[in-house]
Amino acid sequence: MNQDPAFDASIPVLTEVVAESSTPQVPSAPVTPVLSAAPVAATNDGDGGDPDSPEGLERRAADRWSGEQWSVMERRLTERVLQQLQGRIDFVLEQRLRDGIAEAVDKAMAGFSAEIRTSLHDTLGQAVTRAVSQEISHLQNLGK
Repeated sequence: MNQDPAFDASIPVLTEVVAESSTPQVPSAPVTPVLSAAPVAATNDGDGGDPDSPEGLERRAADRWSGEQWSVMERRLTERVLQQLQGRIDFVLEQRLRDGIAEAVDKAMAGFSAEIRTSLHDTLGQAVTRAVSQEISHLQNLGK
């Protein structure tokens, strides 16, 4: 499907959200629902398809809905998609932050470890050099 590494398969795509709402809800006060006004047999158009399928509902809506009904559907669909996404945004954001922070900490620790190792190597070398020098001086003083 989508090869984007930021793609989260648990987030529904718009077509899945539309398919979930098999019967759109429209306000009952100023606008009367047109989907329930026509009998099912009259909407079949002889194509043999299910009039309550998403395609049948789309066809009936396109033929009968007013501009206000489309606006209501758009607003409700937008709200539904936003609600579904907002429930997952925190999880995805937290996971990305954790991954980013973990990567930054790993890089910092690798650099820090390399610096400590180099510093320890230099310090140990200086200590051994000083100890050997002192021992040689001590042996030379004994021989005199």
